[in-house]
Amino acid sequence: MFTNMFGAEFFTALLSIIAIDIVLAGDNAVVIALASRKLPEEQRNKAIYWGTFGAIIIRALMTIVALWLLRIPYLQALGGILLIPVAIKLVKQEDSHENISASTSLAGAIQTIIVADAIMGIDNVIAVAGASHGNMLLVILGLLISVPIVIWGSKWISAWMVTYPILVYAGAAILAWTAGGMIMNDQIVGTYLRHLSELTNFIVPLVITAIVLLVGKLRTKN
Repeated sequence: MFTNMFGAEFFTALLSIIAIDIVLAGDNAVVIALASRKLPEEQRNKAIYWGTFGAIIIRALMTIVALWLLRIPYLQALGGILLIPVAIKLVKQEDSHENISASTSLAGAIQTIIVADAIMGIDNVIAVAGASHGNMLLVILGLLISVPIVIWGSKWISAWMVTYPILVYAGAAILAWTAGGMIMNDQIVGTYLRHLSELTNFIVPLVITAIVLLVGKLRTKN
């Protein structure tokens, strides 16, 4: 928990959550586009708004559950480990939307958006839960700020990431650093590592970030 609710540490964590939501938002934008592409324009807009609204509610509930689960010893460290391949995948810019089908009905499109987002948003939920350090206010603020950006700015975000690859690497680095922080914040694993050296609070996230960027870069070349 933060010593100062609105201090530098609080806003650093909030910026991390917003960045995580945005860099992982490509999935959301593609899911919405694929699921609603066969609808008339008026229904497509309704599907986008209601599907996104439903997805936000489900994601918020999933995050609450994740915040509770991450208090269990070893699970926060496991969540951090699971984020590492997600960060590498972001650098490689792999596509994972082949199985998202378009619907010809408004209800079907909304259902597809909500279900697909819930399944594909697990990595986002884990990352946000870890970056929030158990603070639900941070999660809510992050959603309120990042969701409008994602809905109305997804096309520009995707274009910027193509034009400026450094943004992809920055996003992957934030995810990797968050993964390291989750490992260090685990009640058992973090305590054990800190017994080895107080510097592990900084070294572990740094090493994981370096590995993610290096592996992601090497695999991108192949």
